[in-house]
Amino acid sequence: MIIGYLRVSTGKQHPANQRDEIQRFAVTRQWKVDAWVTEIVSGKKREQDRKLGLLLRRMKRGDTLVITEISRLSRTLTEIMAIMGKCLRKGINLYTTKEGYTFDNSINSKVLCFAFGLVAEIEHNLISMRTKEALALRKAKGMVLGRRKGTYTKFNILIENRLRIIQMLRQGQSISEICKCYALSRDTFNKFRKSYPSVQHAIDDKERQRLSRYSKR
Repeated sequence: MIIGYLRVSTGKQHPANQRDEIQRFAVTRQWKVDAWVTEIVSGKKREQDRKLGLLLRRMKRGDTLVITEISRLSRTLTEIMAIMGKCLRKGINLYTTKEGYTFDNSINSKVLCFAFGLVAEIEHNLISMRTKEALALRKAKGMVLGRRKGTYTKFNILIENRLRIIQMLRQGQSISEICKCYALSRDTFNKFRKSYPSVQHAIDDKERQRLSRYSKR
C-alpha cells in the first residue's frame, strides 16, 4: 500500500502543491497512491499526538510512505529520527520527493539513518545541556523551579470526568473543544490521556474513523 502524507502548519496553507508533487513522483515510478492523509498541525507537535502516529501504527511491512520533504515529518531532528527508526523497524519504506531520500532495508538507507541518528544525538545532548544551564541560572537568581500550583487540580477534574470525556470523544468532539469545556491546557490533557489508556483508545478510534474516510476518497 502506498500512502501520501501531507502536512501544513496552518489553515491558511494549502496541501495541494504537496499532493501534486507526490503524484508526479508516483508517476515516474509507475505507482498508484492508494490513500492520502492530510493534517493541519505544527511540525513541533509529537508524532504520537498527530494523525501521522496513528498512520504509522496501522501501516504494515512493505507499505510505502511518501512525503515531499523530511520536514513534513517534524521540525526537530530528534523526532524525525524516531519516526524514521519506527519505519525501519516495521519495514515501512519512506521516500521524500524533494531531497530524494530513500529509506528502506538497503545498506545505503541504514548508513544514512546512522548519520542522521548521530546528528540527532548531538542535537539532543546540546538541548539537554542548554536546559540544565538555563535551570541553574534561574536557580541562581532565586527563581522557584518546578510545577506551578493548580496543575494537579485540573488533572483531577479530568480524572473525575473521564467517562464523560470518553463519551464526548466518541460523539465526535475534538480535544480542543474538550480542553475549552474544562478550561485547561492541551499539555494537561496530553498527560491525562497517557495515564488512562481508555481515553487514548477513544482518541485512536476517532482517528481511525477519520483515516477510513480519507482512504475512501
